[in-house]
Amino acid sequence: MDADERDICNYLKSWPGQFVSGREIARRASGKFRFRQDPDWASNAIGRLVERNIIESDSTGHYRLIRKALKEKPKKWISPAIRTILKESGKDFGEEIKLDFDDDDDVL
Repeated sequence: MDADERDICNYLKSWPGQFVSGREIARRASGKFRFRQDPDWASNAIGRLVERNIIESDSTGHYRLIRKALKEKPKKWISPAIRTILKESGKDFGEEIKLDFDDDDDVL
């Protein structure tokens, strides 16, 4: 990935899930001076990113980053000492506890 493609991806990260026009990407991704010198600088880089399935396009020529499939990352412990303390206690801390509050309670 070259510098132009990286600039475009970093700009599109600030608009997660939204489509942005190619002209707007060219105007704001690398700065106004770059856009004034060459207004079409981003078109080649956008084409390469679409081919590599890093960004996607809609029917109106707007682009957004493709969301990667959310992979469940392995859980990490804050410290090994906490892990050993919790394991030695013999309790199961894997379940969620949901508290139901009545509307009459003054809980913030």
